[in-house]
Amino acid sequence: MIYLDTSVLLAQLFSETRRPPSELWNHTLVSSRLLEYESWNRVHAYALGDAEREGLRALLATVAFVELEPSVLQRALEPFERPVRTLDALHLASAAFVRTEVGSIAIASYDDRLLAAAATLDLEAYSLP
Repeated sequence: MIYLDTSVLLAQLFSETRRPPSELWNHTLVSSRLLEYESWNRVHAYALGDAEREGLRALLATVAFVELEPSVLQRALEPFERPVRTLDALHLASAAFVRTEVGSIAIASYDDRLLAAAATLDLEAYSLP
């Protein structure tokens, strides 16, 4: 199972030079509901058209979402070994919650700060180009 960070989904959606390999989308993907909000925010900010909106809907349909439940929110309030931004704390708390439920999870992200903080929680990084 792979926890999908917003940076990876947006790299795919915007066809950035650095984007995930196509096989990533064949894995079981999970993320915080936050992914949906962050992604739509970028689509709206760039005033993207119908094709991009449909592309986002298709990508989001491949992801199982973890809701921001009280236990996830409580973990995000606790300190992390490395300083993290607010949204990263929510993603890390969500990933840690999923790990307790399924036992093993890798994080796919292009955000080095998020990955460094994830490593302190013994969360494995999914290898991305």
